[in-house]
Amino acid sequence: MVIDFHNHYYPPEYLEALKAGRSAIRMDYDADGNPRLHYPGDYNILVPGHRDLDYREGVLAEHGVDLQVATFTTPGTHMESPALAVELARKVNDAYAAERARRRHFTFLATLPLNDPGASVNELSRAMGELGLPGAMVFSNVNGTPLAHQSFEPLWKSANDLSAVIYIHPAHPLGVEAMERYWLMPLVGFLFDTTLAAAHLVFAGVPERYPNIRWVLCHMGGAIPYLAERLDRGFEAFAECREHISRPPSDYLRRFYFDTVNFDPAAIELAIRFAGPDHVLAGSDYPHQIGSIAKMLAAIRGLPIAEPDKQKLLGENAARLLGMSLS
Repeated sequence: MVIDFHNHYYPPEYLEALKAGRSAIRMDYDADGNPRLHYPGDYNILVPGHRDLDYREGVLAEHGVDLQVATFTTPGTHMESPALAVELARKVNDAYAAERARRRHFTFLATLPLNDPGASVNELSRAMGELGLPGAMVFSNVNGTPLAHQSFEPLWKSANDLSAVIYIHPAHPLGVEAMERYWLMPLVGFLFDTTLAAAHLVFAGVPERYPNIRWVLCHMGGAIPYLAERLDRGFEAFAECREHISRPPSDYLRRFYFDTVNFDPAAIELAIRFAGPDHVLAGSDYPHQIGSIAKMLAAIRGLPIAEPDKQKLLGENAARLLGMSLS
């Protein structure tokens, strides 16, 4: 079983809503007619794989991928007015639920109108209860507000009560103006915003207060596997770092899941050594320009680890996380 946990899909209902002209997102088209969505420091080119699941099923068959856990992605609904964010999030999630019901090769995590935390509580409840989605993808910051901010406390309480999968994907970070050349924002800024979000959540005590949330980090957790020891030293050295948690940060972070959207086998091995082979998930970042299903598969299959552990990374861990049968 091969399950790709990191990939993205924009449903047609969302793109049609952008064309109506009420959105804050600028959309234009490249020379091949693909939509482009612009946001600070980056833009996404929506190739057919981003918006056509019939096309995409052929790609999965070509590579032998059994299932994708698809999510929405940047720029996100939170860049809109709160009312439009709620409307668009509902459109996206309704479309996801409809596709999940009629296709074998896809499941989805909900998107939330994160600039309205109260509405996000309601939409998470609706997405998991009414629509049957297993959780939500959230962004690493919401228009500059960290996920550890007190305004999100009701969301984390609700996610805990629902035992939700909460998948943290980066958004453009503060200081993005320093990252506008050489694609530094997605190449560097994204990774460090994920790192910052995870560390902040842990030091703020969110995973300690809400232990039933199943946290997943994109892009191998940014630098978390590399920097975890330094975070533990902060816990030892600074009283502020012990204010909300009773154990070293690495104890909480090892309970997170990490996707393999870093195709360097040595980096994947570091994540395995940090979190264990039960907490690493195959991810491709398909169909972004920087993503690759082929590299995802080659990196995992080439690891110098036992075959049963490779199977965990390729799909068994994701299946267990999602409550799917392994047979």
